Amino acid sequence: MNSEEREIMQYIEEEDVKFIRLAFCDIYGVQKNISVQRGELERAFESGIPIDASYISGFGGDYGEDVWLHPEASTITVLPWRPEHGRVVRMFCTLTYADGTPVKTDTRALLKQAVSYARKKGYSFHFKSELQFYLFKTDENGENTHIPYDNAGYMDIAPLDKGENVRREICLTLEQMGITPESSHHEAGPGQNEIDFKYADPLTSADNTVTFLSVVRTIAARNGLYADFSPKPFADKSGSALHIAMSVHSKNGEAVTDFAVAGVLDHIAAMTVFLNPEDNSYQRFGRLKAPKYITWSAKNRAQLISVQLTRNGNPCLQLRSPDPQANPYLAFALMIYAAVDGIENRTALQPSTDKDILFMAAEEQKAYRLLPNSVDKARNAAADNGFIREHVPDSVIKAYCSR
Repeated sequence: MNSEEREIMQYIEEEDVKFIRLAFCDIYGVQKNISVQRGELERAFESGIPIDASYISGFGGDYGEDVWLHPEASTITVLPWRPEHGRVVRMFCTLTYADGTPVKTDTRALLKQAVSYARKKGYSFHFKSELQFYLFKTDENGENTHIPYDNAGYMDIAPLDKGENVRREICLTLEQMGITPESSHHEAGPGQNEIDFKYADPLTSADNTVTFLSVVRTIAARNGLYADFSPKPFADKSGSALHIAMSVHSKNGEAVTDFAVAGVLDHIAAMTVFLNPEDNSYQRFGRLKAPKYITWSAKNRAQLISVQLTRNGNPCLQLRSPDPQANPYLAFALMIYAAVDGIENRTALQPSTDKDILFMAAEEQKAYRLLPNSVDKARNAAADNGFIREHVPDSVIKAYCSR
């Protein structure tokens, strides 16, 4: 064990921690875990904990090998909703097979590779997420319904906004876990909410996104509610997005954001199935401010990419097409690779689109490229694309393109 792991072992003893959840995600970003008692933690650090991964999406099918979970000490966090006596903590894990070979479908590891690739090229990235979700009531049997928790609108306040206290509890719980939200508010749909995060390095930001999904579902259930992260729960109401903001810095101080934006725009069609993996994802595009065309603007936030300034005055891009069903590790990795490709190839940035294309004449609209408008078209765009083949393992491509 290294010094950090020994410190964690000491912390486990001193803080009355009884259970350690070893967490990881399947190929689609759905969090999984196995719980071990504290007596097993030393073994977990030294050699890993084996699991039967045959039932985990993307991990080998019916005859998959055992996968070994190796907890990363730096990711430890207490689960505040569990008892204070006999505490429960969680750590994210690196995944290998018994011989130490990395699991190719470990998307968290794929993001690490993307970060390392960019660093070798001289670029560093930071991300932040803005996640939208609906709160629905549950019935007398505790079953989920599609009855919104309230009928409030965009940025309404209590008493119209009934989700105010739930969001507050979510934010306070996240703070106890070392994650500080930046802002929260009621969104446009009935019972719809949004919570935004501060910038962090790519891996921390993706881990925080996965943690957020778990916390929201847990706190909602504790309040007798159901948190829905589907992209389009109502045909005539606002869909839910995962807006991803990304900033890029060059070691030599060169201004590279325009090239990064150009790279993402260049590859976005092929990336879309990984950002919007479900049929329901495509019902959101082109409706109620959700993007439809492959455009960017520094003035019109409704375009696919909105270029903004951070609090430090640095430019960043916000990609507005992904939805909460996306695997954040895979989404961030693809955005990094696309941005680096644009920078390295000095890809020319197309003119900005400051007007709303949906209100243009049909002939004018034809001048703009469209995002894939169905999951089948998105799969076809990715399946044989050279950029995707270069950066995404075949097993991951197959999983997303043949569902």
